[in-house]
Amino acid sequence: MFYGSIPALVTPFSGKCVDEDSLRGFLEWQIAEGTNGLVPCGTTGESATLSRDEHRHIVATTVEVANGRVPVIAGCGSYSTDAAIEMVRAAADVGADAALVVVPYYNKPSQAGLAAHFTAVADASPLPIVVYNVPSRTVADISVETLAQIAKHPRIVSIKDATGNLARVTAQRLACGEDFIQLSGNDDMALGFNAMGGVGCISVTANVAPRLCSEFQAATRERRWDDALRLQDQLYPLHAALFSDSSPGPTKYALTRVRPGFLAELRLPLTEPSDASKRAVDAALEHAGLL
Repeated sequence: MFYGSIPALVTPFSGKCVDEDSLRGFLEWQIAEGTNGLVPCGTTGESATLSRDEHRHIVATTVEVANGRVPVIAGCGSYSTDAAIEMVRAAADVGADAALVVVPYYNKPSQAGLAAHFTAVADASPLPIVVYNVPSRTVADISVETLAQIAKHPRIVSIKDATGNLARVTAQRLACGEDFIQLSGNDDMALGFNAMGGVGCISVTANVAPRLCSEFQAATRERRWDDALRLQDQLYPLHAALFSDSSPGPTKYALTRVRPGFLAELRLPLTEPSDASKRAVDAALEHAGLL
């Protein structure tokens, strides 16, 4: 269903508005470069700053451009269960293939609350659900046991795991079954993640290096581990540099280097990355052979 290199897409802005022409060109480039799926309106897409109308329009545009060539997994998370349900239904209305639903942030629900939240969203959803577990941002962490409980729901089919704990891959494989789709949320750990049973990565780096990331994922899928390790080494400095300042600032800067004219505007409270971050990005792009 979902596998390989799946960028968590940046959102191009111009004059505080979503720039649709830039978005369309960016999506076409991603598909042409071998990307295996698209995630609009995730964290890297500055989803917290998007209005409901913008969210719907970005997902609809992504679906239109993809035109069935790759799946579209729409970011639909909220700390409000009702709001998450509304976003999932809106994504379904415009043709998304699945919804990426983050563990509720800020209000720190218990494990029982997390189970109830995801069950309610899945019950109301016309779409398959990818659970997004990123404790560094949400504070809450869905446990292996709770994930196994909700994975019994027919519409909860996958996890984007950004815990940074590789042992979770095996634990979740044993608890949720081999058919439960595990996608890494950390580019730098994707090699180990896939070796332990993962099948892909919802990636930040794939915004900037879609072909290399797709080739890396294909190498792991085909068990060409020497090729995968070579690509891991080629991409690793870029994985690190894209988080050398608040994301997605370094990623948008990197895109201006590999796609001249790309719009690097960020929405407050995010600001332009530091000069040190830009230097790190430039060096990593050179190391990857992208400059």
